[in-house]
Amino acid sequence: MQNIYGIEYSQPEVVLLQDTGIGVAETAARTCYDSFSSSENEIIQNIEKDMPNSDMCDELNSIDDSSLLDDLAWTYFHHSILEHANLSFLIRGISRGVLQEHARHRIQAISVRSTRYTMSSIINAFVAAKHGGDREFFIKKIISFDMFVTTDVEYNKIEIGTIYDKLDYQSKAVEDFHSIAIAKSSINFIEEYKGDAEALFFVLEAGKKKRNVGDAFKHIISDNVKVDMVVTFNLRSLKNYFTLRDSGAAYFQIRWLAQEMMKVTPKKYLDLIIKNSEKDL
Repeated sequence: MQNIYGIEYSQPEVVLLQDTGIGVAETAARTCYDSFSSSENEIIQNIEKDMPNSDMCDELNSIDDSSLLDDLAWTYFHHSILEHANLSFLIRGISRGVLQEHARHRIQAISVRSTRYTMSSIINAFVAAKHGGDREFFIKKIISFDMFVTTDVEYNKIEIGTIYDKLDYQSKAVEDFHSIAIAKSSINFIEEYKGDAEALFFVLEAGKKKRNVGDAFKHIISDNVKVDMVVTFNLRSLKNYFTLRDSGAAYFQIRWLAQEMMKVTPKKYLDLIIKNSEKDL
């Protein structure tokens, strides 16, 4: 956790799911110059005379060093060949604000935990609070979800109280709130468990989920909400990302994420995209 501007924030978690290696990038570069025989990697030399089979491809993708790629990256700045290497990261616990930055710059493939399909528990907690508890029940229940990047409980209670107030307003503004909030098969639970918020929440959670429930409720959450995502960068885009997002001028949360991504990025890639990578990390 870090304290920024008087607010405590949690740090994102990052795992490298897969990386395609740098062998294909060298093969692409050697194809440009027809210089396979000049490689220090025997498997690259062999490609000049043989089309690679599956075993050769495995060996190619295990290459750790390439003097040609180093020259092209740092002497000639021929970075298009870096686009042939790809890395995929699983990221957990970033804010929707950081997600917005990632989506806005369009330099990676990105798949994100969807609010359209994953807001049922919040709505179920509200329905349970309205029919079996109160605003405090809702706040306590949502606190247990650990759904914000901010970690100060009192601050988060303010955020959750705002969510409750928005839902409460909406519940009075539509003719049949329950029809957009919970599955039809769960509506009978409201009367059956009326007055027992915990039991009502439990049966709503165990019941059928309302399809696309987030469509009606996206407005209730803020950029403070955590999201998980998988992102895939080609190495040229990752170089751009690290250069810009590890800068002191970058938004602090995206800087934290860039730093965590660097920590799990193998050295063979960092050497091609970050000067003095060992020193920097």
